Amino acid sequence: MSSTIQELERRRQAARLGGGEKRIAAQHAKGKLTARERLDVLLDEGSFEEIDMYVEHNCVDFGMQDQVIPGDGVVTGSGTINGRLVYVFSQDFTVFGGSLSERHAQKICKVMDTAMKVGVPIIGLNDSGGARIQEGVASLGGYAEVFQRNVLASGVIPQLSLIMGPCAGGAVYSPAMTDFIFMVKDSSYMFVTGPDVVKTVTNEVVTQEALGGAVTHTSKTSVADNAFDSDIEALLAARDFIDFLPASNRDPVPERPTADDWDRIEESLDTLVPANANQPYDMHELIRKVVDEGDFFETQPAHAGNIITGFGRIEGKTVGFVANQPMVLAGVLDINASKKAARFVRFCDAFEIPIVTLVDVPGFLPGTAQEHNGIIKHGAKLLFAYGEATVPKITVITRKAYGGAYDVMASKHLRGDLNYAWPTAEIAVMGAKGAVEIIFRGRTPDEIAERTAEYEARFANPFVAASKGFIDEVIQPHSTRRRIALGLRKLKGKSLENPWKKHGNIPL
Repeated sequence: MSSTIQELERRRQAARLGGGEKRIAAQHAKGKLTARERLDVLLDEGSFEEIDMYVEHNCVDFGMQDQVIPGDGVVTGSGTINGRLVYVFSQDFTVFGGSLSERHAQKICKVMDTAMKVGVPIIGLNDSGGARIQEGVASLGGYAEVFQRNVLASGVIPQLSLIMGPCAGGAVYSPAMTDFIFMVKDSSYMFVTGPDVVKTVTNEVVTQEALGGAVTHTSKTSVADNAFDSDIEALLAARDFIDFLPASNRDPVPERPTADDWDRIEESLDTLVPANANQPYDMHELIRKVVDEGDFFETQPAHAGNIITGFGRIEGKTVGFVANQPMVLAGVLDINASKKAARFVRFCDAFEIPIVTLVDVPGFLPGTAQEHNGIIKHGAKLLFAYGEATVPKITVITRKAYGGAYDVMASKHLRGDLNYAWPTAEIAVMGAKGAVEIIFRGRTPDEIAERTAEYEARFANPFVAASKGFIDEVIQPHSTRRRIALGLRKLKGKSLENPWKKHGNIPL
């Protein structure tokens, strides 16, 4: 008996060593943790239970039969984050550069299938050189098996990808289909073709970081949601983030105890909106003064800054926030903002997370660049997302809500449940000056000024919309948290179903 126990321990130790001390040291020299060290940070202490520790590849070409390492380059299993179950896989760069083989893929698919069966999040820690070339098409088949599961899991369980190193070629499409992607600055990157191929084909010279690094993907491309300075920062952020998400589309949003009074009054909000209609203010201030204890996890903060998306809590329960940001492009809707918000709204709707929309939008961004790049179709994505969503939707208009952008931002006409406005709200087809110049074209400057003042007095307020029932109540800014909390209580039992369909055809 003792000999078999010793054999078990020997095999476990061999698996834990991965590619060996030398390669582990090389990983540490790059400022990166190993696959197992990452899981130690991500999961609650002592909660990780590994499966498939002894799986080996089945390749016999190119001398691979003589290079067999238990685990085959990926650590898989389950654990808890703040007591809540998750399934995980963590690619091990010390073993064949974390490259994906047929058996490596089967291990990932097994934990994905199990996560789907039991209804809990799946978290992937990617650190891989890509397909294992020695296996050829078997490796490509393995990728496709993973991709198919990403598709089936979408909208069923939350999927989070942490890019902790290279992620290139076909490997990028699995994270791209997950719900959120976190990256690490200067040590992680994603691209379909690397700098060498780019140089050969297009003669462009570019670094890995510039081509597909964390800053590039969180600011320019929107492929990734958040960038962090180190492995540990990214992993700790993932712990915080998962706390906001339900286990699956069958589970309610998680609830965290809070000492923050639901009816807390914030007098400072009464002076948040400047007297000058053209002066900006920071919408983050409103969000942080509304949510429990000022705790707000923003997604894509470096991309499309004219709109804010992220998660907070009201009375301990998760709420998704979408807010125009007057500090950036006056909060205007453009292509990037529309896509960013539409994807976020659809995620919230898929997982029954209520949506609070804070509106200060002067319209859609004009210009040939926007029109020629498809602002019509991209703007329609946000319209479609809000119109399709059946979760509780509460809207607060703080200042401007002009034109089609008023409609798009969770208006009453898109089945908004509770639509509030501050006394400073201006709900109209367009700003007073532009409207008067069209209506009274050819009049003298004095007449234009007089008519502008008249138009402002008539329309630059929330009461015309309120008189038509488009606004449920004009509220005091200081009571915004209380109104939202009460609204969410009322809407807890909301039941709304869209007409039966296989799926809609969102304007992609």
